[in-house]
Amino acid sequence: MLQNKIYQNFFIEILKTFLIILLGLSVIALTVRAVNFLDLIVDSGYPVTTYFKYSFLNLFGIAPKFIPLAYLVSILIFIVKHRNDSEFIILWTSGVKKIQIVNLFLISSFAILIFYLFLSALFSPFALNKSRGLLNNDQLNSFLPTVKSQQFSNAFENLTYIVEKKVNNEVKNIFLYDTGNNLKNLSADSSSDTITTIAAEKGLIKKNKLFLFDGQIIFFDQNKNKNNMVSFEQFTINLDELNTQTIKKPKLQETSTIILLKCFLPKITKPLICTPEAKKEILPQLFRRLVLPFYIPIITLISSFLLLKKQNFFSNRISIFIYNFILIVLTELIIRFTGLNYFLRILYLISPFLLFFLFYFSLSLKFSKETKSI
Repeated sequence: MLQNKIYQNFFIEILKTFLIILLGLSVIALTVRAVNFLDLIVDSGYPVTTYFKYSFLNLFGIAPKFIPLAYLVSILIFIVKHRNDSEFIILWTSGVKKIQIVNLFLISSFAILIFYLFLSALFSPFALNKSRGLLNNDQLNSFLPTVKSQQFSNAFENLTYIVEKKVNNEVKNIFLYDTGNNLKNLSADSSSDTITTIAAEKGLIKKNKLFLFDGQIIFFDQNKNKNNMVSFEQFTINLDELNTQTIKKPKLQETSTIILLKCFLPKITKPLICTPEAKKEILPQLFRRLVLPFYIPIITLISSFLLLKKQNFFSNRISIFIYNFILIVLTELIIRFTGLNYFLRILYLISPFLLFFLFYFSLSLKFSKETKSI
């Protein structure tokens, strides 16, 4: 009964340390990336609420990348701490076998593995897809943040503009050049081959409306090679229909795992993304989501060599950390080539299972030798 209580406390301690480290690393990385996300407000005119929602949802895309490192640090901290406090010696002298502690570590690693699979295969793509949907659904909040004095801006598709001076929401000498028919409502001819140029002496920006004063509108029909000019004293442009340059089509990491798997399942209607070239990028994504988590128990087994009674240069805490770190780096490097090389694909798929039995057998053998030598 006492032994089960100790095991339960060990299990909770490992998971608690893991979650704290994972959250800390993820928040630090998100803070750095959130600085880049400020472009959504400054350059694209999205609302502040969209920025915070988008940043929060991206946290679930960042967290899976730190799971192997967070677990490595947590399991090493646990082993080194209890080894230094001589708590393991008390367990050994009370009859607990070292392989039992290794099995406990493996149970914790399997719990992390399941959590990793759930996050990487299901929740992360869903959250990232949701964040991309925010950019599709939310319209332009204000045109004003995208306007900068004496700087050409192309924050919106096929629309370039510049102002000489900007004071609060007032602008002077504004110039707009539309090649994508964004301002089609200004002309009776809504042909996509019409280029619209607007120049005005003054302007006033109120959210998604632009009030222009004393200017000209030039419509250039590329088919007829003909200009049509209109002068105005006051003119209002509604900018609701502008499309930002922000990528709105979901990327592979934002696509559902089920959709990606359909590209390789026979007798199933293939999604549009399943082109031969795209499959080379889809395979690494699937391996990252479904195979990479199975390397977590290998980290546990390598770290368990610290339980050996005799420590040497090749089995001290620094060496064990280096071995695990090399494993994490190699799994990240090789996974990029799984879509290009069949041999690497098979090797990456079977390696976690081969390494698992190799290290587990090696640990069992070394622990049994230690027991016989006593």
